[in-house]
Amino acid sequence: MWHRLRAAVGASLRIKLLLLVLFPILVFMPVILGLAAYWSQDFAYEQLSRRVNTDLAVARDAFSRIQQDDLAQLKYLGESYTFRTALAREDASTLRDQLAVLRETSGFDFLHLTDPEGHWLYARRPSDHRLSRTSPLQHKAIRTGSGTTGVEVFSRSDLGREGLAVPGADAGGAAGGQGGEGLVLRSIYPVKDRHGAVIALLDGGVLLNGNFDFVDAIRDLVYGPGSVPADGWGAVTVFLGATRISTNVPRPGTDSGRALGGHAAHKVTRHVLAQGRPWIARSMVGSDRYLSAFAPIEDDTGQRVGMLSADYLEEPVRRSYLQALWGLAAISLLSMVFAALVAFRGARAVFRPIEAIAAVVRAQQDGQPKRIGPLASRDEIGALARQFDHMLDLLDERHHELERAAEQLEEKVAERTCELREKNQRLEETIQLLHQTRRQLVTAEKLAAIGELTAGVAHEINNPVAVILGNMEVIIGELGEQAKPLETEIGLIMEQVARIRTIVDQLLSYARPGEYAGELEEVDVNAVVNNTLVLVRHELKDKHIDIATRLEASRPVRIVAQELQQVLVNLLVNAVHAIEAEGRIEVGTADWEADAVAIRVEDNGRGIAPEHLHRVFDPFYTTDQANGTGLGLSVSYGLVQRYGGHITAHSQPGAGTRFEVILYQEPSLREAAMS
Repeated sequence: MWHRLRAAVGASLRIKLLLLVLFPILVFMPVILGLAAYWSQDFAYEQLSRRVNTDLAVARDAFSRIQQDDLAQLKYLGESYTFRTALAREDASTLRDQLAVLRETSGFDFLHLTDPEGHWLYARRPSDHRLSRTSPLQHKAIRTGSGTTGVEVFSRSDLGREGLAVPGADAGGAAGGQGGEGLVLRSIYPVKDRHGAVIALLDGGVLLNGNFDFVDAIRDLVYGPGSVPADGWGAVTVFLGATRISTNVPRPGTDSGRALGGHAAHKVTRHVLAQGRPWIARSMVGSDRYLSAFAPIEDDTGQRVGMLSADYLEEPVRRSYLQALWGLAAISLLSMVFAALVAFRGARAVFRPIEAIAAVVRAQQDGQPKRIGPLASRDEIGALARQFDHMLDLLDERHHELERAAEQLEEKVAERTCELREKNQRLEETIQLLHQTRRQLVTAEKLAAIGELTAGVAHEINNPVAVILGNMEVIIGELGEQAKPLETEIGLIMEQVARIRTIVDQLLSYARPGEYAGELEEVDVNAVVNNTLVLVRHELKDKHIDIATRLEASRPVRIVAQELQQVLVNLLVNAVHAIEAEGRIEVGTADWEADAVAIRVEDNGRGIAPEHLHRVFDPFYTTDQANGTGLGLSVSYGLVQRYGGHITAHSQPGAGTRFEVILYQEPSLREAAMS
């Protein structure tokens, strides 16, 4: 029987085609489907693991960024002109109000102004004069002179000192560690005098236990709109030790409760807290299974005190995977049945065109001009038959073309000659373009030489101008009283000669700016303000802007007058751009502290949003895309910092903006800025 089957297969092309088609479908397709199901399951889990690992990285970045934002809030307050003025005057009421406003707007759970030893300053009641919890962050801030932030574990007594306590959890336990401990994001910023000595500390903290706003903010960054399926769920959890103290994971069986108070598995704490390694593991909350990625949270001493996790609900992913797998299986089964039916019916249609092609091949071998002709088949074999007929037609056509090509050779030569002539003409045009470019380069060299000659001519003009001035003074001295009738003409001559000298100086400063750079000198800031207003007067007239001045400064400052004028021009132009039309600008100067001068530029323009205010001094950042380049305020900030001063901005949207510049009589020049 086996021999008869082999003989039938060897003699029949149709049976061969059926076996070639059906064997891979009926044998390999189920195997491939099983392997695909097995591999896709591993692949799905691997992709989900990568997803939560990436989500954890984003959550850790958001955690760090929130800490830096808290520190930036303290820095903004500590460097503000109003705060430093109130501190210098020991204005307790103003200081308390500013601390209260910052605490309400920034979300600090506690905020104090302390001395370097941690004693609270300017408390409302004598009983509030307490001592902040001692922390390495305090020593680091005093030692480095810059703000610092970190994570600390507060005991129950530490929290009580701040008027805080660990809140109760929905699960009935404490949302904190043993003994009512709390996890606190603490930021400390040193307040320094003008000599750089730390005179006070701004100490603020945020309690993370039960702080749903904190984890919700991170969750919104990690799992924003469109990042999870419609029925999916992602969450962020903060642990103190192994205890869940704040999370977005809902408590099983509730609509609004949070799953607080639970503990991470021992395997997770061993890898994350004991060994300090990130870890990915499955966790169960009620009947819900999550795939979670954990990372350690370290305090300011480097000790691992808690964990941060990104949690992703597995059920939607698993359900989607099973739906796709069953769909693939159904499609594969239907495909195998349909392919078998098509194979049976198509074997005959395939076989007949092959016989026709074989007959034409034999006829061509015998020299007979035979063609296959039209076929009902539209598959590859039918296309092959049509292309075979077309190939035979092309062979005949090429034979006739070769005969005509000999007759058309002379015409082709003439055409190529014409093309060559056109290419020669294009080459000549290119050469002419090169000559023209060379003339332009020569002209550019001449212009550069003219610039050098201009500088030389300006120097040469100074000599006869000096002779004219000298001789005019001699003439006036010789004529004495007799020169009074010509006093108007003589004055006009002297005025025009002075104008010539001014023009020459401007030419020299343009041609050789390095030789005319300004030097440090004692400058009257009131005079510089008045001179600057003259420079921007045309900007004010175009928008019908009124300007008011209140120049009360009595101290001179040592600075390059042109650079101070550049700072004022930038501030005034910035104010003009912020005003739509018919606004008002106020410019004021005043003595500040014992040896400094304050300059204020205030407008009633559109103002700056709070989220953009801290970036106004960044290079290339501007809120006025139509007029600004984003460099004016950045350059002004660098110039003021160069002389040891500082510049601050205060603004409210719709109410205007105020810039304050502090300059000292004796600047402490920064070497980095001068180099």
